[in-house]
Amino acid sequence: MLGIESSCDETGVGIVRGTELLAHTLSSSMEEHVRFGGIVPEVASRAHLEAMVPTLEQAYAESGVRIQDVDAIAVTSGPGLTGALLVGVAAAKALALAHDKPLYGVNHLAAHVAVDQLEHGRFEGRMAALLVSGGHTEILLVDDIASDITLLGQTIDDAAGEAFDKVARLLGLPYPGGPHIDRVAREGDPAAFPFPRGLTGRDAEKYRYDFSFSGLKSAVARHVQHEQRMGREFNVADVAASFQDAVCDVLTKKTIAACLDHDVDTLIIGGGVAANARLRHFAEERAAKAGITVRVPRLGLCTDNGAMVAALGAEVVRRGLPPSSLDLPVDSGVPVTQILAA
Repeated sequence: MLGIESSCDETGVGIVRGTELLAHTLSSSMEEHVRFGGIVPEVASRAHLEAMVPTLEQAYAESGVRIQDVDAIAVTSGPGLTGALLVGVAAAKALALAHDKPLYGVNHLAAHVAVDQLEHGRFEGRMAALLVSGGHTEILLVDDIASDITLLGQTIDDAAGEAFDKVARLLGLPYPGGPHIDRVAREGDPAAFPFPRGLTGRDAEKYRYDFSFSGLKSAVARHVQHEQRMGREFNVADVAASFQDAVCDVLTKKTIAACLDHDVDTLIIGGGVAANARLRHFAEERAAKAGITVRVPRLGLCTDNGAMVAALGAEVVRRGLPPSSLDLPVDSGVPVTQILAA
């Protein structure tokens, strides 16, 4: 199975045989976006156009597999940036048509869950998943990775990764903010500032599995601005550590609650923020107390990549689901519950 990913700023190609990873190649345009402090869709689309063929060729060379040997092609058809998605879908259509291969348009978010099988083996039974990235923060109930995913909760404003980026900017740290806050926070005191935990107070039951990070982001901004108005130096490490703990605390507390409420004993964590050391610490500590096994793919498989798309495509094919049509559209806002495009 050949997988193609182009939903944001990473051009990814993966080749798998079942749950065996044969090739995992990536071209990132991140450096081109740093000076803008965020992803510029037009820049990302142009980078995908330039990187697609070299990334495909690198995957063929790495795996020793030719396109003629591939059984099927999977591609991210949503959600994501429309222009970026179009590049990947166009490439997948061209390959499918030229080489007479079935085409599967798959869901980017479901692929973030499916990729764990390349690291820890096939899923067995019902599981929960926490997806945390710059664009998404969701708790999922996974009964079948290829056909049955239920959305339990999600952010009602900023995604966790987006909050990391915005707070990093407030603290004068580079983009993307997540890795830099994680690094700086190791020198700080996570109890220095009692920043708010969104949707954990009087609205806790109404929003039992949902998240909100806009209030937390505003609280950090008010603290920084107050210190600046008073002409005082503020401790960046302490602010970073306190902010990071507030995010990771609420993410893991609500996710473990979802696992217990739905009698789930396995939790998968995916998305770029899954690389955060403090998030992993909170998740592993709380899951162990609750008797829940945590599965987290290695860092290279947590961020956007083609291997995750191939992994989901392989599961779809294994279940005998019909391929997508060659006039497959992109859908920038497709819900995670729609795993396979028609």
